[in-house]
Amino acid sequence: MKLIILDRDGVINFDSDQYIKSPEEWKPIPGSLDAIARLTQNGWRCVVATNQAGLGRGLFDMAALNAMHNKMHRAVNQAGGRIEAVFYCPDTDVSKSYCRKPNPGMLLAISERYNTPLAEAPLVGDSLRDLQAADAVDAQPILVLTGKGEKTRADGGYPKNTIIHPDLAAVSQALCG
Repeated sequence: MKLIILDRDGVINFDSDQYIKSPEEWKPIPGSLDAIARLTQNGWRCVVATNQAGLGRGLFDMAALNAMHNKMHRAVNQAGGRIEAVFYCPDTDVSKSYCRKPNPGMLLAISERYNTPLAEAPLVGDSLRDLQAADAVDAQPILVLTGKGEKTRADGGYPKNTIIHPDLAAVSQALCG
């Protein structure tokens, strides 16, 4: 099985330092929905792994998170793609939670659910913690320059085997030819 793991904010949709708190604030990055459709149509199973500290901080509730994810699923489906599942961690960074990226808990749960080793599976993110999480499970870290990606690239310190692409559309082009 070809499995690809995608971060959400900054990769699929625009990010905000004030958090994405409602379906109205969830807006796809141009080309991201078509990229997921292309991946899906080329045999990739797309799974989202996202830190959602805004939930833990009380900035939005489960109903709002579900509504955001429903909007995302519908938008991807309308583009001809499919997101298999969304894994999220509601914990804040101070919690040191095992599920919160850069820790591997969420990724290990994906591996277990799909009975698939993550060695060399692409993990697309825009932040250092995404890339570190990929490295922790021997997945292939891919940095996109959308969201926090430009800053992440400029700051450096990411795994040496990180592949860099301008956006998710370029990732899908590279993986699907």
